[in-house]
Amino acid sequence: MYKILIIEDDDVIAETVKKHIQSWGCIAECINDFGNVLHEFADFNPHLVLLDISLPVYNGYYWCCEIRKTSKVPIIFISSSSDNMNIVMAMNMGADDFIAKPFDINVLTAKIQAMLRRAYDFTGHVKIFEHKGAILNTADNTLSYNGSKIELSKNEYKILRLLMENKGSIVSRDAIMTCLWETDVFIDDNTLTVNITRLRKKLEDAALTDFINTKKGLGYIVE
Repeated sequence: MYKILIIEDDDVIAETVKKHIQSWGCIAECINDFGNVLHEFADFNPHLVLLDISLPVYNGYYWCCEIRKTSKVPIIFISSSSDNMNIVMAMNMGADDFIAKPFDINVLTAKIQAMLRRAYDFTGHVKIFEHKGAILNTADNTLSYNGSKIELSKNEYKILRLLMENKGSIVSRDAIMTCLWETDVFIDDNTLTVNITRLRKKLEDAALTDFINTKKGLGYIVE
């Protein structure tokens, strides 16, 4: 079931589009906090984004650029600012399509369905994980924070992904080592400690302090 995020500050338009999308079997959500769009985007992890240009706090171009730093999710702009300059600018920022307001809801539906077919029939959905503004993108195994990308080793990525997948829950050292063994590389207790230490150092260097917490005798947690 596809998930579609609607970033639109006109409540009437947003709710109309949401209800219509839900009527043909998809999950739709509208942005609530226009100052924290990226957090809601990562939390919802949509298959497609509908994005207006004129928004409170930051405009749609800004959020398109921010999303593109971590995700290749299809983005369709829906806007009354439909002159050629705005259309060209939207596409240059990373949008996949542009629909002018007012639009026919059935035309919007057809464009969404076509975009979903092109994006996911063969490639599948790329999942991302977010915590404290940091985004782990499984497409290129990188961690993004404040516009910068943090390079991770294979083991560091696997450790961080496991912890972020289980955000709010303690993950034991044995569970982490078992996850790392799936790569056919044996990791002992001392090697795991070294990997955790190096990962924490990279996070702290990027100003992500206390990102991974130790629960003595139990394991590690991202909370």
